[in-house]
Amino acid sequence: MAPPGTATATADPDGVALAEIELCGELMIAASAADGERLSADLIDEVLRVEPAGR
Repeated sequence: MAPPGTATATADPDGVALAEIELCGELMIAASAADGERLSADLIDEVLRVEPAGR
């Protein structure tokens, strides 16, 4: 599976949907393990494997 942010318009729609479902699941797991009421933007980026701009 391609890393987030590398999907193209010609990607398999089912594969894209499965990747989105997987990322949503990872966010739900992180949210259930979090101490606070909300996840920080930094933690969301970490869960979604988002690289900061400029890297």
